[in-house]
Amino acid sequence: MSIDKSLKRKNTLARSRNVLNRAERIAVLKSEDRWVEGMGPFNLPKVRILKVGKKVKKPTKEAAAAGAAPAAGDKKAAGDKKAAPEKKGDKK
Repeated sequence: MSIDKSLKRKNTLARSRNVLNRAERIAVLKSEDRWVEGMGPFNLPKVRILKVGKKVKKPTKEAAAAGAAPAAGDKKAAGDKKAAPEKKGDKK
C-alpha cells in the first residue's frame, strides 16, 4: 500500500532514521573498517546512528557587547522612574 502525496513529509531526507536497511548498514561497516570480505549479509553487528541536529550559533564578542550595553542603560532608567513619582495617597 502506498502513501498519498499529501501525507508525505517534505523533510524526509533532513531527519535521521532509527533503522538502517542491510545495504546502508554494510556501507557504514565498510566506512568504519569493520566489514570483513566474505562476511554474510545476515546477523550484522549493530551500527551506531548519529543524529544530526541544528547547531546553535554562539554570539560573537561584538554582538554580546552590543547586547549588554542597552541592558545596563535600561536598569538605570528603571531606577530613576521609581524614585521620581510620588504616591497620591501619601499627600494629606
